[in-house]
Amino acid sequence: MIVEILKVYVTVVEQSNFSRAAELLNLSQPSVSQHIRNLENEFGVKLMHRSPHHVKTTEAGDILYKRAKQILSTYEAAKEEIHLLRDEVTGSLKIGASFTIGEYILPHLLAEFVLQYPHVDIQAKIANTDEIAQAVRANELGIGLVEGNVEYRDILITPPFMEDEMVLVAPRNHPLSLQKMIEPGVLQDQVWVFRENGSGTRAFSDQFIGELGLCIKRSFIFNSNQGVKEAVVAGLGLALLSRWVIRTELESGELCSISVKGQRFARYFSILLDPKSSDTMAVKMFIQKLRQFKM
Repeated sequence: MIVEILKVYVTVVEQSNFSRAAELLNLSQPSVSQHIRNLENEFGVKLMHRSPHHVKTTEAGDILYKRAKQILSTYEAAKEEIHLLRDEVTGSLKIGASFTIGEYILPHLLAEFVLQYPHVDIQAKIANTDEIAQAVRANELGIGLVEGNVEYRDILITPPFMEDEMVLVAPRNHPLSLQKMIEPGVLQDQVWVFRENGSGTRAFSDQFIGELGLCIKRSFIFNSNQGVKEAVVAGLGLALLSRWVIRTELESGELCSISVKGQRFARYFSILLDPKSSDTMAVKMFIQKLRQFKM
């Protein structure tokens, strides 16, 4: 079926690599290459420039990619409508989530969702907030779940679905760990542990430090919540992390939470939608489940 061939083509373009595309599609690399050659023979043009490590589309390839995405979207919509005649929710769901949501909330949410809708094919990606937003913009993801602010006009941003409590944490042997409440000025010239730029957690930390006009003595940067958490446990410095991330360590006493006078640490989790796929039944049911979800 031409739909399957177009799926192969779109996957190769999005992965920029034949081997990764073959792995995702559970096909052999020669089979993927043959599908691309068949398409080039059918259209009579070269669709891709190939190198050992990279694939780049030609002008004709760009046109086919754009139209192939439209065809696949139309096909999925038709399949959903037909299955709805039998009261089934089907189709595919490509979900992206920032690290806090993806590591601590999404697995539990998906476990409930697939139990109710077993015929929906789900792919999940975890990255920082900025990477998820970019993937939604590029039509690589149908839905993104992120923390922090996202400012793009070409994607839909729905009202927040959950409030997230942020916690200022310190190692248990840190001088501030013995104090229940501190004045903001005490945080001057401290050592901090941060997430990387593009992370919602990093954006929240930067905003807090900027609003209080804090000077940083030294900082360490990690590209995962786990890395930040372990660095604080090891005694490297202070950090602002979601309570989801450090619940176990707070209960065990490995980390200590610190309250700052006059400060409330909270942010919101938001839903980003690709306008082209936001009206599919799978997306609608997922959002409904998301807004009802409790842990």
